[in-house]
Amino acid sequence: MKKISLYFLILGVILVSCQSKKTEETIIEEEQETITPVTVTSLATEPMVEYIELNATSAFLQQGFVKASSNGYVQSVNAQVGKMVSSQQRVFVLKTKEAQSIGNAINALDSTFKFFGIINIKAGTTGYISEINHEPGDYVQEGEQLAVINDVSSFVFILNLPYELRQYVMNKDFVELLLPDGKKMMARISSAMPIVDSASQTQNIILKVSEKNLPINLIGKVRIIKTEKANAVSLPKQSVLSDETQTSFWVMKLIDDSTAAKVPVTKGLEINDRIEILSPRFSASDKFLLTGNYGLADTARIRIVEQ
Repeated sequence: MKKISLYFLILGVILVSCQSKKTEETIIEEEQETITPVTVTSLATEPMVEYIELNATSAFLQQGFVKASSNGYVQSVNAQVGKMVSSQQRVFVLKTKEAQSIGNAINALDSTFKFFGIINIKAGTTGYISEINHEPGDYVQEGEQLAVINDVSSFVFILNLPYELRQYVMNKDFVELLLPDGKKMMARISSAMPIVDSASQTQNIILKVSEKNLPINLIGKVRIIKTEKANAVSLPKQSVLSDETQTSFWVMKLIDDSTAAKVPVTKGLEINDRIEILSPRFSASDKFLLTGNYGLADTARIRIVEQ
């Protein structure tokens, strides 16, 4: 009896093993027959430009100061803060303290003497009044500041340039400036301040623009070309896959209408939704998976569907 039981036990093990092997073979066959629906794309050859974006702030480099030329009283003020004044425009009228105290008495004695003691104070530059220090009736002394004028000809944008990026800026004459309202303009690189901030290691670059009717402390974006290629070969970002560490990259290239193979690639510029393919060199007629490519094996069965 023991021999018969042992025989049936061995026979059962053999049957289970065969059944398990058949199941594994069936699973493998099913996996091999898995067909993934995909969409395809092709290479594009077009210009690609990589930009660096930095902030630039508007400012006036120079200010003009309106000062009293004599001791006296402010008789009138012909300026307002924020208003434009032109060079040699009268902005203040002073009356000397001598005229204020004895002028009327002298004129009463002799009307032909015409002792008025009126002094017109004019602007020395064209610009915007940023500060008014005295009002009518104030007594001022000779040399005392009456107002401050921002010189409109000194309006610039100041770019805070990291020193390591000088090579991309200092060999150019113009850069593109984008304002917060979407307006674009070209700014001319005028000069560089001969000092670097010790903490941020940035250098101030002076940018001049033709538009003068802008407020100060306005922050614009300066677009600087870092890399430019006229005929870069690229694919959509969706077509380029990578490992978890972002060190290896590949694409799924069509071998025929129903099979795609994994091809390692070296990528270059990455602009918006395009990635430059540096190597290998593909043909313009080659097709690559655009969607449905994630997680596919090296050689995968696929079915092309309309995008």
